[in-house]
Amino acid sequence: MSAPVPVSLSGDPVVASSPRSRPALSPSRAADFKQCPLKYRLRAIDRVPEPPSRAAVRGTVVHAVLEDLFGLPAGQRHPEQAAALVPDAWERVRAGREGLDELVAEGGPEALFAEVRRLVAGYYELEDPRRFEPESLEERVEVDLDGDVPLRGFVDRIDVAPSGLLRVVDYKTGRSPGPLHEARALFQLKFYALVILRTRGIVPAQLRLIYLADKIVLTYAPDREELDRFERILVALWRAILDAGRTGDFPAQRNALCKFCDFKPLCPEFGGTPPPYPGWPQRDSAATEPVVPEVRPAEDV
Repeated sequence: MSAPVPVSLSGDPVVASSPRSRPALSPSRAADFKQCPLKYRLRAIDRVPEPPSRAAVRGTVVHAVLEDLFGLPAGQRHPEQAAALVPDAWERVRAGREGLDELVAEGGPEALFAEVRRLVAGYYELEDPRRFEPESLEERVEVDLDGDVPLRGFVDRIDVAPSGLLRVVDYKTGRSPGPLHEARALFQLKFYALVILRTRGIVPAQLRLIYLADKIVLTYAPDREELDRFERILVALWRAILDAGRTGDFPAQRNALCKFCDFKPLCPEFGGTPPPYPGWPQRDSAATEPVVPEVRPAEDV
């Protein structure tokens, strides 16, 4: 099967940056399929480029600053040093994606720097990075469950206590979801807990989502039986994705989140036409790390 030419949101062809790789299940892609199968297809299979938002760029820079902060000796991780890391973090993010200058044209990069510094300063009200050493930062985690169900993701931080207890931490630069929308946040935490269980053979003692915008910490303590049930849910979800992949039937599903979706120009629910289905990718994805921080989707920051 020849490789298809990807399209942009305007419907115009774009130059492919790399061969299409075999999709895997991540928290974001699982949420996409549950929310709208067509959104999953356009992101995971067609790889339609999405314009980055200012919020996504800001979140990516915050993540880069926090990663750099923990690369310093503990005694140097004071708030003033964290603030000083912002320009270099921005330059790395900027180097990895064209078009970011236009997003910060109003007010210039200094306005973005001020937003990032406010979020990073708020982090110090929730944790003191000088008091512990993380085991790993931005770690790629992956495992194939029974039945060839590939799980992939990047964990912002993993901490291991002297007692051996393990904590998984994920930073969010948006606001906490509130009781009506906590299910998606808990889904992500359970996903990472399951990958840790299957790769390390232990159940994490704690999973923590740190919401920097409103300074809220959401914690979750999983247990083995719950994670076993959650694994069955993921296996069933992956089978549904594979069935859709074989037939090309990824229907659009109108919902409350459509107003935030960049794919409306290609969505039949809004008068658009999706590109021809390119078929299910067969090439295995390479486990290579990006050279520079990639701008994350807005929901991932």
